Amino acid sequence: MPVDESFGEGDSEADVVYDVVVNHEEQYSFWPVGRPVPAGWTAVGFQGSKSQVLDHIETVWTDITPLSVRQALARTPSRRRPSA
Repeated sequence: MPVDESFGEGDSEADVVYDVVVNHEEQYSFWPVGRPVPAGWTAVGFQGSKSQVLDHIETVWTDITPLSVRQALARTPSRRRPSA
């Protein structure tokens, strides 16, 4: 999801507060507070400046593999090489 960095009249990036958002694949992004969160994304309850939300995302998003891929891998039996 591209981040919308359009600011209102008189705003600067330093004035903008962002929500951390997550989608059904447990992928994170951020979105300006006060703007409707795009369909498929949910605010997680953390707000802050751009650097604060990026720091938070870096802390909580430790595995960037989409949830559906992680679930598929968990269902797949591990395959071992045959012994020689």
